[in-house]
Amino acid sequence: MSSNLDPAMLDRSEYGNLIGSDKVEGTAVYGADDTRIGTIERVMIDKLSGRVSYAVLAFGGFLGLGNEHYPLPWQALKYDTRLEGYVTGVTDEQLRGAPSYSDERAWDWGDLATGRKVDDYYGVQPS
Repeated sequence: MSSNLDPAMLDRSEYGNLIGSDKVEGTAVYGADDTRIGTIERVMIDKLSGRVSYAVLAFGGFLGLGNEHYPLPWQALKYDTRLEGYVTGVTDEQLRGAPSYSDERAWDWGDLATGRKVDDYYGVQPS
């Protein structure tokens, strides 16, 4: 399948209110006090609804090593154009007590109880 799109358009990955997942990954996340608390490592999309359910926040570590991974409900994040990143009301202290994993193999995304644990911790209704 060939495309007639201008290659410069493909590199933008942003179109109005839409943004490509490659632009979300690596975006800074700030706490309520505008202090950077981490970056978005990936987004988790519900296959049936097409909605983003979680953003996985990489927190701690150095140069990507030793990071802890914190799934945040997507509703807990709001994009701030001034900061050019996502803002959440979650504090460092709350984050340190949140459900997390250091090894991807230890986290079962297919287990509904795991998602409920994250949603319950942050007090949000699943989307």
